[in-house]
Amino acid sequence: MSQPTDNKKAITVGIFLFIGLVIFLLGVFTLGGQKKTFVKSFTLKVVFDDIQGLKVGNNVWFSGVKVGTIKKIQFYGTSQVQVILSIEEEAHKYIHTDSKASIGSDGLIGNKIVVIDGGSPKFPFVEDGDVIAVNTTLSTDDIMKTLQVNNKNLVDITTDFKILARNMVEGKGTVGTLLTDQQLADDFKAIVKNLETTTASANRMAKELNAFSNKLNTKGGLADDLLTDTAVFAKLKSSVAELQKTAASAAVMTENLNKASGKLNQSDNAAGLLLNDAATANQVRGIMKNLETSSKKLDENMEALQSNFLLRGFFKKKAKEEAEENKQ
Repeated sequence: MSQPTDNKKAITVGIFLFIGLVIFLLGVFTLGGQKKTFVKSFTLKVVFDDIQGLKVGNNVWFSGVKVGTIKKIQFYGTSQVQVILSIEEEAHKYIHTDSKASIGSDGLIGNKIVVIDGGSPKFPFVEDGDVIAVNTTLSTDDIMKTLQVNNKNLVDITTDFKILARNMVEGKGTVGTLLTDQQLADDFKAIVKNLETTTASANRMAKELNAFSNKLNTKGGLADDLLTDTAVFAKLKSSVAELQKTAASAAVMTENLNKASGKLNQSDNAAGLLLNDAATANQVRGIMKNLETSSKKLDENMEALQSNFLLRGFFKKKAKEEAEENKQ
């Protein structure tokens, strides 16, 4: 009885061992597939100032596709960290020497990853062991720090707006006074109304000026002829020249009249002597009076001669001839 029982136990143990070995092999191949353990690969190196929590085994992404894992992390220089990446050989033909690496996250709060961009096709492809540059874009931590600073600034701005709104409601400051003082509000309304009136007047004036300019541009009008017709402009120019000549002649005449009037005010000429010298004027009056007296006496003498019998016939004949001439 003991021998069959031992055989049964051995068979049972063998089955469990076989199942365990199968599970172990499946796990190794599964994990190896996930870690790209059995895939041909090459290495790249990146030197970071801060790896932000990267760990060995974290993934490497290229254009949104997982192409490798972090193979090793070690200190470099004085305070930097060198990260050695294991990249699938299949991605070799896409990564150029000007490619850059940066640290990202697998989701918002996921594991840290290394992200590589492709670079420019004019540069050659990377080789095994090459060091690629670091992309200096903002990391997630930097973004969070910036957001924290922005949140603080937003809180400060909100507080300031709250104080400003309270002051406005309480009528403090210029804006608060404008909002609460009825007289100022009425004055402001009056100013706005005056501005509206002024704007309307300006618009009306602009329309009138436009209409006036259209009239000036009307064909056949005097203004249009003056502005566009060279013949009319030449005639106008000639007329202006003639007016200038006439004005010059009038100026000369005025000057001559001024000189003549000046002479009349002086006593060194006959007219000026008659106008300004009282003695000469009295003499002239005496001469005129004597001439008047002489003329009267001459009339009397002529009348006496006509009455004389010796000359009476002569005067009658003379009168008869004058009468016939008047008839003819």
